[in-house]
Amino acid sequence: MKDLTARLPTRALGFALAGCMTVLSAHAGEAAGERGTGSKQSDIGFVTGLTVGALAAGPVGAVVGAAAGTVIGEGYHRQAQSRAALTQQLDQSEAQRAQLTHSVAQLDTSLAQARSRGEQLDETLQHTDELGLDVSFRTADDSVTAQAMSPLLKLGALVASLPQAQVRIAGYADPRGSDAYNDELSLRRAVSVAAVLMSAGVPRERILVEAHGKTESTSAAGDLDAYALERRVTVRVQLPPAGEVARRE
Repeated sequence: MKDLTARLPTRALGFALAGCMTVLSAHAGEAAGERGTGSKQSDIGFVTGLTVGALAAGPVGAVVGAAAGTVIGEGYHRQAQSRAALTQQLDQSEAQRAQLTHSVAQLDTSLAQARSRGEQLDETLQHTDELGLDVSFRTADDSVTAQAMSPLLKLGALVASLPQAQVRIAGYADPRGSDAYNDELSLRRAVSVAAVLMSAGVPRERILVEAHGKTESTSAAGDLDAYALERRVTVRVQLPPAGEVARRE
């Protein structure tokens, strides 16, 4: 009779363990469905709770302890996941901040280089009274050639970058034709050149246009080579004296 009595708790414990394993399997299946993987902490909690409960209160304690251990282990698992996610976010933030710092450093370097080039350019210009070029034209024509377009655009970009600079554009013609015709032709030529400079960014108010016609022609009658040199537009960039620039700044 005593042996039977002694074996009953053991059997009851076995049944309890079997029941707990069934509960654990169901719980693990649900967890796997939620996370895609089982929780190692909940399993450890289950086993720990089962052992402690069984030692403390027999089969009933084993069941209660296993359930409590599973809940505690699952809670710990979720906390660990939250800490891991937070750590990953912090790492990403640090990487983004490092990238931003690097970009700012590169921008500072580029600005410093641009400022240095600007200062060098200003110093060079202060030692130059005039910058400019001449644009040639065909007989009775006022269109800017493709060969002259590129130098004009470059000069226009330079003038646009210098707020204190102004441009004087003067049109000329050879002696053939009437005064009125050559005055109008030289004006059209100067306006065509001004349009190219404005397309490069030079404001209209910083451009002075003049038309001289054939008044300054010095070519001998019939000298076609000399005529070619007189069919032109002169472009001159004018800078104020260094002292005046300083006062404006």
